[in-house]
Amino acid sequence: MLLPDGYSDVPHGKVAAVVTHLEMTERPQLGDDPPGAWRLHKVEPPAVDWYRDLYRRIGEAWLWITRTGLDDADLASRIHAPGVELYGLLVDGRDEGLLELDFSISGECELLYFGVTAKFIGTGAARFLMNRALEIAWSRDIGRFWVHTCTFDHSSAIAFYQRSGFRAFKRQIEVADDPRLDGRLPRDAARHVPVIG
Repeated sequence: MLLPDGYSDVPHGKVAAVVTHLEMTERPQLGDDPPGAWRLHKVEPPAVDWYRDLYRRIGEAWLWITRTGLDDADLASRIHAPGVELYGLLVDGRDEGLLELDFSISGECELLYFGVTAKFIGTGAARFLMNRALEIAWSRDIGRFWVHTCTFDHSSAIAFYQRSGFRAFKRQIEVADDPRLDGRLPRDAARHVPVIG
């Protein structure tokens, strides 16, 4: 459905975001790793509770909604799917970052989820994590690495992806139920997106 120019109403109880899709079709030059006491480790197999905890600690502030409310079987089928790889960013014995890559389509990799917890934003941890993502993705036989982000995300997210070598190629509008109204997320999550319900 094509939205008309100008304003379009979003029904009460819903949220709407502008989604930007970005891609790269060749391996970029990696920048230096910032100094920090973090390391990446592959999580095999990822436990549902581990995933839920990290997804919530990273995504609650940005209204990550896609995987909130999934039952254990549905979530497990996604994070254990063939071609999906999960990594944690370990800091002082605790995972503080998430890297989820999907190699299920031949010749490409999708960066499904990427982020660090709030206390590590701006510390260089995300750059370290992105450098590892680029190394892992381009170590495979791919011709495309892509990601999408939205206006709920950190205000620097698109610029960060572009500095990493991604180029925007498509924009969409996503409308979904507000997970703060049905209890999937706390009412005070993502304060930059007002609750209207």
